[in-house]
Amino acid sequence: MNKIKVSAVSYTNTTPFIYGIQHTPLINEIELSLDIPSTCAQKLIDQQVDIGLVPVAALLHIPNYEIISDYCIGATGAVNSVFIFSHKPINQIQTLRLDPQSRTSNNLARVLLKNYWKQPVQITEDDNADAFVEIGDRTFGKKDQYPHVYDLGHEWMNFTNLPFAFAVWAANKPLPSDFIQLFNESMKFGLDHRHQVIAELPKRNDFDLDQYLHRFIDFSLTDEKRKAIGLFHQYIRHL
Repeated sequence: MNKIKVSAVSYTNTTPFIYGIQHTPLINEIELSLDIPSTCAQKLIDQQVDIGLVPVAALLHIPNYEIISDYCIGATGAVNSVFIFSHKPINQIQTLRLDPQSRTSNNLARVLLKNYWKQPVQITEDDNADAFVEIGDRTFGKKDQYPHVYDLGHEWMNFTNLPFAFAVWAANKPLPSDFIQLFNESMKFGLDHRHQVIAELPKRNDFDLDQYLHRFIDFSLTDEKRKAIGLFHQYIRHL
C-alpha cells in the first residue's frame, strides 16, 4: 500500500508532533516532509500530500477538507511567536509588511487592523514599512528590539474572547478510521513527552522553550477553537 504523505511545519511549536510521529508506529505508515506553513498549505491544496499541518486560513482553498486530529497549533491568549512588530503605535501605522511564510497570521493581522483597531493600512513589501508581521522561530528573543509589539493571539482574545487555532491537521481526501486513530495517538504521545522534546532542542538564552511549549502553545483543538476558526473565516471573507 502507498504510504500517506504528510507535510508538517518545521517550527519549534511542531516538535512535539514530530517527536510523536518518529517514536510511534505512525512513522512506518507515512512519508513526512517538513515545510514552512505557507508551503504546507500549498502542498495540500495541490494534492502533493494527503495531510498537512495547515494554516487555518488555507482551509478556505481546500475543497472537501477534513480536520482529522484533536490537536492543533493554538493559543488561549498570547502565543509568543506571532507578532506585529512596529516602529509606531498601532493607531499610527500606515504601512504593513506581511510575512511570506504565513497565511493565517497575515490574515489575522489584517482582520484585527480592520475590525478591532479600526486602522486602515497599506500592504507593502517595503523593508521600511511602519510595521511588519512575523511568525515562528524567527521571532524568538525579538520582543525587546522594537518599541511596539503586538501578540496576535493575545489581541484576538481581547477582540473576540475566544482562543485561536493557527494551524490544524487537515486531509484533502477520506482516510481510514484506524489510521486517524493512530495519528491522534501519535500526537498525544509527542505532547506527553514534551520534556524529552525540549531537552533535545538547542538551548537559547533569549527565549524560554519550556514555557513556550507548555504554557503559550495550546495544542488541544477544542470546541472554542473550532468556533474561532469559523468566526475567523467569516472575517477573512469580508477583508
